Amino acid sequence: MSREVQSMFGRIAERYDLTNDVLSLGIHRAWRKVAVRFVGVSEGERVLDLCTGTGDQAFALAQQVGRSGWVAGLDFVPRMLELAQLKDRGRVPVLQIPFIQGDATSLPFGDEQFDLVTISFGIRNVDDPLLCLQEILRVLRPGGRVMVLEFGRPQAPIFGRIYELYSKFVMPILGGVLTGDRSAYEYLPKTAAAFPDGFDFIELLRQANFRCLRFKPLMSGLAYVYSANR
Repeated sequence: MSREVQSMFGRIAERYDLTNDVLSLGIHRAWRKVAVRFVGVSEGERVLDLCTGTGDQAFALAQQVGRSGWVAGLDFVPRMLELAQLKDRGRVPVLQIPFIQGDATSLPFGDEQFDLVTISFGIRNVDDPLLCLQEILRVLRPGGRVMVLEFGRPQAPIFGRIYELYSKFVMPILGGVLTGDRSAYEYLPKTAAAFPDGFDFIELLRQANFRCLRFKPLMSGLAYVYSANR
């Protein structure tokens, strides 16, 4: 991830959760729950959440794996991790979650460490998504799974056009008002529109040597959840 992108996320970190809730009307939280159900999480599993942001997905995963499991969150943005740690201190812990600063294309873990690796709304901001997927494959145990939740391009023509106008004109204004950084919310919709989705992303998983490839479109392809196995 470039230093410019790291700096951008640092600038919007304080209001990131609120802005996501406002811009998506809270739908992104429902999508995360769908994604976790889609891939399946079992008690006792070791899980890594990449691009963890302020930790919401890591906390949800901790509830699933229970006290016999282990969850870590990794992000490239120090302020996001500081906010995640503040949240962690304010909750009743199922288990302690280490939040680690690191690069998703060069994971600070040995081979075959995890049963599941998740990444939600983050892989499109990684400098080299294929390298990121190859790193995920490396740290997964044999039979381990990856879950990716990411934006796509809506397939329904009318809805697609409405969303295009919303992301181009409304999101930058609202995002700018809420965070003071309009440019961030001009950049983020552009990355979503340019990123491969559906079968194109499945092909990227195949290139990284994953198997058992599956995906599920959400809201006519506004987002997709993908899963694959090592």
